[in-house]
Amino acid sequence: MTIPVDGRITKRRPGAVKGGLAVADSRPVFRDGRVHGLRCTVCRNPSAQRDLPWCPVCRGSLAPDTFSPSGRLWASTLVAIPVGNRTPPFALGYIDLDDGPRVLAHLAEPTSLPIDTRVTVTGLEFGDLVAEVDS
Repeated sequence: MTIPVDGRITKRRPGAVKGGLAVADSRPVFRDGRVHGLRCTVCRNPSAQRDLPWCPVCRGSLAPDTFSPSGRLWASTLVAIPVGNRTPPFALGYIDLDDGPRVLAHLAEPTSLPIDTRVTVTGLEFGDLVAEVDS
């Protein structure tokens, strides 16, 4: 989907080719109940991005890895304006996965949650991670 900005057409979502260059999709992949990403073979730094050329910490080589969907909420917010396919209110949260990186996810309930709340990534919606509070 594109939107006009100052008379120009700009990308709203990554993934298509524009101007001859591929546009990377930095959103994490969730498949088979796990978050997929990369881990540095040198310093072991985890990343949920899938198209990095080298480790952003030590510039070492990267290998595919999978991460647990469970973690603790690092921060959350309630969004009160429409964004893309989302109608307000909806909540976003950064989750520190137990054995992996920090990822951004839409929270299943439209409420801001306290820091350190236990949550689990449960799936994808519009290509974005969705997480629910652990019971």
